[in-house]
Order: sequence, then structure tokens, then C-alpha cells
Amino acid sequence: MSMTTRAAICREAGSPWEIAELELDEPRANEVRIRIEVAGLCHSDDHVQKGAARMRFPVVGGHEGAGVVEAVGEGVTRVAVGDHVVCAFIPACGTCRYCSTGRQNLCDAGKNASTGEFADGTFRFHLDGEDVGGMCVLGTFSQHLVVSEYSCIPIPDDIPFDVAALVGCGVPTGWGSAVHAAGVRPGQTVVIYGAGGVGSNAVQGARYAGAKNVVVVDPVPFKRDMAKVFGATHTFADAAAAREFVVETTWGELADHAIITVGVLHDEVIDQAIQVVGKSGQVTITAVGNGSIDHNPGPFIGFQRRVQGAIFGGCNPLFDVPRLLGLYRSGDLKLDELITRRYRLEEINEGYQDMLDGKNVRGVILLEH
Repeated sequence: MSMTTRAAICREAGSPWEIAELELDEPRANEVRIRIEVAGLCHSDDHVQKGAARMRFPVVGGHEGAGVVEAVGEGVTRVAVGDHVVCAFIPACGTCRYCSTGRQNLCDAGKNASTGEFADGTFRFHLDGEDVGGMCVLGTFSQHLVVSEYSCIPIPDDIPFDVAALVGCGVPTGWGSAVHAAGVRPGQTVVIYGAGGVGSNAVQGARYAGAKNVVVVDPVPFKRDMAKVFGATHTFADAAAAREFVVETTWGELADHAIITVGVLHDEVIDQAIQVVGKSGQVTITAVGNGSIDHNPGPFIGFQRRVQGAIFGGCNPLFDVPRLLGLYRSGDLKLDELITRRYRLEEINEGYQDMLDGKNVRGVILLEH
């Protein structure tokens, strides 16, 4: 059995998002069908559409989303029909080596993120007889989707769907990059490169962790202004000015942490981040792109500097997503302020252009049913 669903798909790298009517299979064992209410416009989907990130085509975009469980397959225990859920772009099986040692962001069940295939090698989306994958085996740019129960995180019914969608990726990725991956501690100085949907939450995480100086580097005035809303203590349009401030305010000791959350990773920003941290400093790379590291190892050894990659901000989705929503409820985490504009599904290309033009911290799509 199957149903139809409207979705935004990308047929090949470089082609725009287009709206198509797809066939959607019913959920199989340990799978869940969700009616998506809101999806977030994350830069990672734009990387896929541009061909900068490896992905099987055609693909239903979207890996940030929240909605309501409509149906469950045999054996599902994590959620039930009617539950409100957030989709986690990295599933958490709970039993693999990484889940069982508190590293759900590295769960083995996430191995098919770039193909959209389920564990048995099949697909749930189809277009004119052709299999269509879902971004990160999700595809939240669709009115309905079928996912593994491992990708479902139940949430309280009173949490708005637009807010909930963002904690599927951008919020924990940024917040966790500061709190978990970097391990920011009270009184430290942190420099964050890029103040978009991920960087803004790195700012919030650094401040919540107790950083004294949260320095943001972003060329877009609107994003610098918004960074102050989220807790930045100082903002700069360029890295040189930020480094000059850090040298002065730390009496030459430099920053404890540099966190890279720019839209597209490149060599220059990596070099800037390495140069701004001092002894025992850490550079945390969350951004994706084509940047490389070409440095003499001497300063890394002599100053005991570190470079750390981060996926999902080092968060454990089953624990951290509810925790972040709890911080939102208590007023300790700003989520409503992240949403700059809401779009219809047909406006998805406009939404991504607004993101690239620096007009949005985060845009979201409201799915119509």
C-alpha cells in the first residue's frame, strides 16, 4: 500500500528544488510515518543541491523537521500514533558501540545518510517508478515521510512545531559545538566564526557554559546584531579585527576556543581560527566545505593546541533534544528569535536564496495539508 505526498526534490546536483507528487510506502517493521508540520532550511541541504556534498539523486531534501506520528509499523516502541516528534538527522539505535557509550551522534545506524536508503537497501519515496531517497534517510521537505523509529524523538505537545523543528539539527549542532565538542568553561574567551542558524546557537551555548567573552565574526551586519541578541559580547566584521581585540582583552594569551560555523568551510577561516587560540586552545570545526589544514606541527605541539571535528555538536539526541526544549521552556534558550521568516513549500528556492544573501538566521517551511 502507498499514499501520495507533495515534496521538494532535487533531481541532480545544480538543479533547483522542484515540487513533485511522490508515492510514499507504508511503514514497515520498526518504522514510523510522520505528518510533517514544519521543516527547517539548513545550509547542509543547500550543499547537497549545489553538489558540494555527496548525495544520491534524486533526493527529497530536508533533515530538520517536526510533526505528528500518523502510523507505526510492527515492533515500534519509541513512539505511538498521535505523538508529537522531532526528526533526528542522526538516528540513535541505543545499542551500537557508540550509543551505548554515550555518543549517539556517531550511531552506526546513520551510515546511509548520503543515500537515503533504509537499512535493508530499499526506499520509501518513489517517483514514476524510480526510487527517491530522503536526506539523512528523512526528507522533511515532504508533507509526509516514513522514517526509522531510531530517528524519532518524542516531545511535549505544547512545544510549537516551528521551534521543535530547529532542535533536530541547527540548535544542538551549534549549542553542542560549544558545550560538548569544545567544552567551554566559565570565564573563558570564545571566538565564533559565522552567526547563522548554527553559529547563533554556538553563541548561546558558550554563554550558557559561562564564557566571559563570546566574540563573533560575521561580515553581515544583520547577523552581527542578532548575535548580540543570543549572547555575543563583541562582534566584528572581519577576523583581523576580532584577533586584535582578543589579543588586547586577554593580555596576549589569546582565546581558549575558536568554533567554526561558517556556511562554507574554507582554508582561510581555518587558519584564522588556529591563529586566534593560545596555549592549550582548541579549534572546533562544525562547518562543512572544502577547507584543509596545512600547518607546521610545531605550534600544535609547543602550545598544545587541538583541532576537533564535531557532528551534531557532540550531542546525544535522545537526551539533549528534550533538554534543549526544557531550557527553551525556562527561558534560558532563545528559539523563537532564530526564525527570521516562514515560507510555503513552493517558496523553497526563495528561502535558500534569502539564506545565501544573509537575510535569515533561520528560515522554516510550513507544510500545508
